[in-house]
Amino acid sequence: MVLLMKLSSSRGTSCCFSGYRPEKLPWGQNENDERCLRLKEKLDDVISAVYISGIRHFICGMALGSDMYFCEAVALFKEDHDDITLEAALPCEDQAAKWSERQRNRYFRLIQLCDTETYVSRKYTPDCMMRRNMYMVDHSSILIAVYDGRFGGTMHTVGYAEASGLEIIQIKP
Repeated sequence: MVLLMKLSSSRGTSCCFSGYRPEKLPWGQNENDERCLRLKEKLDDVISAVYISGIRHFICGMALGSDMYFCEAVALFKEDHDDITLEAALPCEDQAAKWSERQRNRYFRLIQLCDTETYVSRKYTPDCMMRRNMYMVDHSSILIAVYDGRFGGTMHTVGYAEASGLEIIQIKP
């Protein structure tokens, strides 16, 4: 386990991600829905584009929904690009404790594909999710966001990224 909160020197070659959980996605948990498949294709295209621009480190918050799509897409991309790293930025050690067994299995499988795990808190606190999001932004130069303006954690992360001067690539779900 790594607890890390200082500003990264590799910020210029790092990209983070924020996006909606299944409840806010039009297809919910149905990843076979055509709209979800299009979103995953778009993520593949954006990851490739930021890689071409020089990004070599990808940071994911590992939440359900869009975060997992992003993590899976980067892990697959990484198979053909051994010069990139994937970091799981985790709000707390028990992030997945209340998830279903299927969701936890996916989460732990994805954690295994990451090169680094960074916890911003050992235990859940009311602000650990936002501190995780701030950590990701503070260690990146680009934010990829599955976002259409709705209130919530992604909106706050996008606002923080704008205030921090990050390039923001918005993908509408």
